[in-house]
Amino acid sequence: MGKSVYIAEKPSVAQEFAKALKLKTRRGDGFLESEEAIVTWCVGHLVTMSYPEEYDPALKRWSLNTLPFIPEEFKYEVIPAVAKQFRIVSDILNREDVERIYVCTDSGREGEYIYRLVEQQAHVTGKERRRVWIDSQTEEEILRGIREAKDLSEYDNLSASAYLRAKEDYLMGINFSRLLTLKYGNSISNFLHTKYAVISVGRVMTCVLGMVVRREREIREFVKTPFYRVLAGIDAGGKTFEGEWRAVKGSRWFESFDLYKENGFKERKKAEELIAYLKEETPLICQITAIEKKKEKKNPPLLYNLAELQNDCSKRFKISPDETLRIVQELYEKKMVTYPRTDARVLSTAVAKEISKNLNGLSKYPMAAPYLQDILQFGSYKGLAKTRYVNDKQITDHYAIIPTGQGLPALNSVSAAAKHVYDCIVRRFLSIFYPPAVYQKVALTTQIRGESFFSSFKVLAEEGYLKVVGIPSNKKTAQSGGNAENTDNSENAENTDNDQDLDTGFFQLIQGLKKGMSLPVQSLEIKEGETSPPKRYNSGSMILAMENAGQLIEDEELRAQIKGSGIGTSATRAEILKKLIHIKYLALNKKTQIITPTLQGEMVFDVVENSIKSLLNPELTASWEKGLTYVADGDITPEEYMQKLDHFIISRTNGVKGLNNQYQLRACYERAAGFYKNGTSGAKRGKSDKKK
Repeated sequence: MGKSVYIAEKPSVAQEFAKALKLKTRRGDGFLESEEAIVTWCVGHLVTMSYPEEYDPALKRWSLNTLPFIPEEFKYEVIPAVAKQFRIVSDILNREDVERIYVCTDSGREGEYIYRLVEQQAHVTGKERRRVWIDSQTEEEILRGIREAKDLSEYDNLSASAYLRAKEDYLMGINFSRLLTLKYGNSISNFLHTKYAVISVGRVMTCVLGMVVRREREIREFVKTPFYRVLAGIDAGGKTFEGEWRAVKGSRWFESFDLYKENGFKERKKAEELIAYLKEETPLICQITAIEKKKEKKNPPLLYNLAELQNDCSKRFKISPDETLRIVQELYEKKMVTYPRTDARVLSTAVAKEISKNLNGLSKYPMAAPYLQDILQFGSYKGLAKTRYVNDKQITDHYAIIPTGQGLPALNSVSAAAKHVYDCIVRRFLSIFYPPAVYQKVALTTQIRGESFFSSFKVLAEEGYLKVVGIPSNKKTAQSGGNAENTDNSENAENTDNDQDLDTGFFQLIQGLKKGMSLPVQSLEIKEGETSPPKRYNSGSMILAMENAGQLIEDEELRAQIKGSGIGTSATRAEILKKLIHIKYLALNKKTQIITPTLQGEMVFDVVENSIKSLLNPELTASWEKGLTYVADGDITPEEYMQKLDHFIISRTNGVKGLNNQYQLRACYERAAGFYKNGTSGAKRGKSDKKK
């Protein structure tokens, strides 16, 4: 009987497979071998797509006459830096005594592509091939993956989508980067007084650049609008709470042109007129006209996918998405967490049935011990499969990131940042076994001379899952109906969370108020505010915006509803952001993680907007990703996808060749440069965002 080969993506992973299989191996150069099996590895990509000059030496010189470049058959080559390991792997895969190949590269599109390229370049034939698909590197999961390995042909559609993704990035990058550099590179280098300028363009990176530049320009062009709110200080049992005036039906100012919104005036003078009117009758009292009491439940959030984890780590620890991915990949390789490059935020039914293993393993993690006692008492883990945290339909390649309960001794050898990330993952996981947090809320309407004032209050009645993740601090001052900082990011001052957080004693006093009661008004004052521009992206919110096809949606329930294919994938988004920063199209403030464009980045944006504008469209970019998903699912053929791609590249290339817009672009460059020269650019102002 012939030998089996297990080929992993990295040496460390190969070691775990050898341990799980309990092979008695001897170490060779680039492999491990026993009597019955060989374990070998790639070191990431061993094979890559060839540059155009490999098709024709004349193509090394950039020329508009040779564009568009779309080969009938694509060429591939071994990466010189890893040529030795490729030869080792190639020889092993083609050995006569090898009967079966277990493909153990990362369980995803990119991992599939890494192996398929090696097999293709090594000309492997006549072997039985099986695909190992695992969600963690624990021994049990590795053995399950091997035991349930399917024939590699079942992943042919996934492989086809991987090849297409690479061809798409290659063709767009080669053609559009050369095209725009030849057409506009001199105009940029002349303006910047540099020797030359290469314009780097990509399917995803150019779209991301566009999102950042557009946001920066929205901020620059934003005109602040002042508005004036009237607040009443109302006495209840010797303590004061706020009521905010609104021009609702019945008000003398209802639908008045003097209003900015229903809760504020455009001019201070009008707010003063309202106060003068209210003070005409003395003593100054208000009457309670409505009181509404209710309980509000807040469920534990869904589990982490990579984008959510990157966003949280950016906000909480100021860790870049690239660093977060590196950390969680390390935790995965140390068996501590499940597969990190996932878009899912739920678990599978099969995992839910075995979840007690994860919980039991965490009993050795000191932080988790008291919470595990609660969970045991609740018994909630028994019914997990029936909750919103388990949904097989919402899982594609992998389920959410959760702790395995294993590998805990490795915590002693990881960085402080890695410990923080692991703690986040564990707390999010444990929280789903807790009941909702419950808030008691009271909404109060009072009237002075027919003018209505609104107040709302809340108090945490039952901490529920907040016991695990922590009670959020309320940074707002206790005021009702308006934004505490008197700013309004959406130009909609009424739609903010303005509940006044009160101590339990005062809240009970508020609850004791009745409709019809009169209360003394201690003060009437004008609160001046102004609208504020949109917020800049930080590295975490950028990842979320990419996940949601350019929409920065803070509400996680809404994100779950509209979730489809975003810009890039969970495996590539951080790398794209890192590349844009590396080529100096974007700048990252490491302390705040705020992202701003550079002047060069803005100039490249102007070039693309005036030539291949569709590259800046998040919806279009997301549609390409969706198309790759259709190929992976077998809904469309690779030939159909390539036909669409070829047409896109040919039509855009020919369109740009005919443009004559250098003068127009010069004006764009000068306009962008003016902001940097005057010190009002995002790059200059990014440092102050944190203070704001």
